[in-house]
Amino acid sequence: MDETLDTLGKTIAGALGSSATGYTVAYHELTVTAQARDIIAVMRFLRDDARCQFVNLIDVTAIDWPGRERRFDVVYHLLSPKQNARIRVKAETGETTPVPSIIEVFAGADWFERETYDLYGIVFTGHPDMRRLLTDYGFEGHPLRKDFPLTGFVEVRYDDELKRVVYEPVRLAQEFRNFDFLSPWEGTDYVLPGDEKAKSGSGQGS
Repeated sequence: MDETLDTLGKTIAGALGSSATGYTVAYHELTVTAQARDIIAVMRFLRDDARCQFVNLIDVTAIDWPGRERRFDVVYHLLSPKQNARIRVKAETGETTPVPSIIEVFAGADWFERETYDLYGIVFTGHPDMRRLLTDYGFEGHPLRKDFPLTGFVEVRYDDELKRVVYEPVRLAQEFRNFDFLSPWEGTDYVLPGDEKAKSGSGQGS
């Protein structure tokens, strides 16, 4: 399996030239690193070349490396039913550097790219509808960045008295709880509501 993926990696890297910066095979998975500026040509080659035929786009996402100069890896997962193989393509980009949209190659990338923009703040140029997808209207920040606060910034709700949408600072809905993780057969040291009689030890029918 790994030999087949290694051969495929060499083929792809050789055919793409400077557009591909390398490849690795680990844990029976092939990963190709590519130049972000050439990602459309890379995707078109992986889809159309007879040795690849990665015709199914599975996912587009990102990884945040905040300590790195180009802090993001944009990650594409593809499937080739013909070759019975999967491939991961990674392309580095900076916080303010946009990445070309691959919609012209894979129309299904539409919402994947919108989700990546929403959660990481990576902009895809050439995308026909680069709006947030999962967060609320007026949401600030990008929740999957490593420097995003754990409780976010603001949340939105409809106020029935004001008859409009209001924005408020995010707050935790409840305090953190401590769990004893005991088996239900071991019992607890505290009395649960409704168990007063069972815990009292009072006799029945005396």
